[in-house]
Amino acid sequence: MSDLILSGAPPDFELVRAAQAGDAGSLGLLLARHQATMHGVALAMLGHSPDVEDAVQEAALIALRRIGDLRDPDAVGPWLRMVVRNVCRAQLRKKSAVPVAELEGFVAMDRSGGPPDPADVLDEHVLQDWIWSALEKLSPALRLVTMLRYFTDVTSYEEIALLCGTPVGTVRSRLSQARTKLAGALVSMGDQVHDDATSRTARHRRLAEETMLAGHRGELASAWTEWRSPRLEVTWPTGKHTDLAYLGFSFARDVSDGVRQKLLNVVAGREVVIWEAAIISPPEDPFHCPPSVVWVHHLDRKGDDRLRLYHPRRRRAGLANNLEG
Repeated sequence: MSDLILSGAPPDFELVRAAQAGDAGSLGLLLARHQATMHGVALAMLGHSPDVEDAVQEAALIALRRIGDLRDPDAVGPWLRMVVRNVCRAQLRKKSAVPVAELEGFVAMDRSGGPPDPADVLDEHVLQDWIWSALEKLSPALRLVTMLRYFTDVTSYEEIALLCGTPVGTVRSRLSQARTKLAGALVSMGDQVHDDATSRTARHRRLAEETMLAGHRGELASAWTEWRSPRLEVTWPTGKHTDLAYLGFSFARDVSDGVRQKLLNVVAGREVVIWEAAIISPPEDPFHCPPSVVWVHHLDRKGDDRLRLYHPRRRRAGLANNLEG
């Protein structure tokens, strides 16, 4: 963006207030205005490496989601540089991946409750419709890794790679491409009309809850066909491929053994919907199932849907007593 455009833009405090009201274009102007100093912080901490650009882009996406936490609009410059510093520290501390919720804990300046629960993110940030419109413009491969990284507990490169069945290097590359595209879209999409992501997420959460309840009654398959096609290919954590009927049978078998699933989070795009659930095993058999499960639904317009199930390696915070099934 040219200096002429930036010099004619409103002052920082006005752009912050507009961004907090949901104007993505104003946030784009803020990021463009402070890009040089953000880049300088990353360069000083990481040296000349590709990680510098990744850190700046990661910080931009965190700012997109956490701009509402900034109480002093005049302090946006120092706040953005602080976000970059904490992203860089996280990269230096652990080269693989640091959960995004941990990074966001560093920038939630006026919150006393600690890092946000990823299940609440879509209900909190004011730019959610813009984010989802931007996500839908990514390719399916880029969209999936981004949804997992930023909106679920499956945040490490290694776990995303396992869930997607791709090498870790491919996950890194796809996330880098996605960050670049999303950061570049901030200004260009700022004035466009976007989908109502809140309504879509609420609808899919209701469907997930109804499907889970039906599953606990032994009616998962019939409930599924009320909102999706019965033509479903299911890939299990072991790599086994089955259909909807077997999914219903397996769920009912676990229920008969005293296992229950508790829905924790729903992330809903137009073509990919992710459910996160705790699996609670019976007290007499506490290790009957792993402690949690992620359902990744690929919704096909022709009705040939795909579902991949995955057991994360770590539990969602606060659910130490819940076991997956």
